[in-house]
Amino acid sequence: MVHTTARPDAAEKTPAQRPQERRGKRKAARRRGAWAEGHARTIVSPLELKSRWGRKIYWTLLVLVLLVFTLVFVFPLYWMVTGAMKSGEEIAQMPPTLFPKDPDFGVFADAWKLFDIGTLLKNTLFYAIGAWLFALAVDVCAAYALSKLRPMFGNVILAGMLATLMIPPIVVMIPAYITVTNVPIFGWHLLNSPWAIWFPVAANGFNIFLLKRFFDSIPNEILEAAEIDGVPPWRILVSIILPISRPILGVVSIFTVVMVFKDFVWPLLVLPDSEKMTISVGLSQTAGAVTQNQIMAGLVIASIPMIIVFFFFQRSIMAGLTAGSLKG
Repeated sequence: MVHTTARPDAAEKTPAQRPQERRGKRKAARRRGAWAEGHARTIVSPLELKSRWGRKIYWTLLVLVLLVFTLVFVFPLYWMVTGAMKSGEEIAQMPPTLFPKDPDFGVFADAWKLFDIGTLLKNTLFYAIGAWLFALAVDVCAAYALSKLRPMFGNVILAGMLATLMIPPIVVMIPAYITVTNVPIFGWHLLNSPWAIWFPVAANGFNIFLLKRFFDSIPNEILEAAEIDGVPPWRILVSIILPISRPILGVVSIFTVVMVFKDFVWPLLVLPDSEKMTISVGLSQTAGAVTQNQIMAGLVIASIPMIIVFFFFQRSIMAGLTAGSLKG
């Protein structure tokens, strides 16, 4: 037979003391919860931020950090625009001036004529549109095959594509140049032709990876239902996958167009003809025959298309990069 004995403290407590003990335990639990909420994730607790001095310090630091980063990124653009409106003597003046003393807006029209920016922009736009079409055709098909068709050794192929991102572009530039001067098997000579720009841009491991990650987030049940109805794989890609994938297609398109616009070394090698140069190469080739403010004016004009693209499609860029990151 087992004998049980009551604890002395429990035996001594009266019924009137028990509710008071429970209230004390609840208060201690609330204090522990408040402490955990304030210290679990951040250095400064939310309770401290809710105080008057906490809010002032928080907003002061936030505004200062935002101002510093904004100046770091915006100041080069501001310096380029104001430098274009200065005279040559004012540009070389020490210490430099933040504002032009006598702004000259006519320098932009002079730069347009001297650099023949109209032709350069037309060439660059032509190369960008062609590269965009080829990149979508190749990268979408490759990502769809790796994500949904599941070919043999698909993971090995994807790993090989991603491994190319680890190789510096300058390392493969000479083999790529030799290839476009004399394409193996076919013997094509692609210098001074847009194909020398389009072919290297078409297969991009980073774009394929982005597209594959998005395609992986599309439920397989939708594709299986289409397969049961007898829809072929190419029709599934065109009618189901592509309409759903418009955000990531927009991101890949923007990346491709921007890459063609800002690329310099490769167009310099494969497009030596002055009538076929891109805008980045054309500006550099004429820079030695014009003044510094005219060079800056040409750079300002060349920057406008990409700035417009960014302001119009910045939400699409962020939405496409985050889309497909979570499943379910």
